[in-house]
Amino acid sequence: MDEETFNISMRKFLKKVGVTSQQEIEKAIRAGLANGRLKGDEKLPAKMVLTVGGVDLTFAVDGSIDLG
Repeated sequence: MDEETFNISMRKFLKKVGVTSQQEIEKAIRAGLANGRLKGDEKLPAKMVLTVGGVDLTFAVDGSIDLG
């Protein structure tokens, strides 16, 4: 395995995950505020699940997103 190629590829993937996840969360929160489903002071539970094929990896991170 080429460590540099692996490292660069992983960093690109994680950057894409971070950027696109934030965009999707922001879009969903704004829609929830616009349609009245959210008031804007909630603390929302959040969970990210990562799976990697070929190595049978499933990893979950639990947290929350505070709107207030």
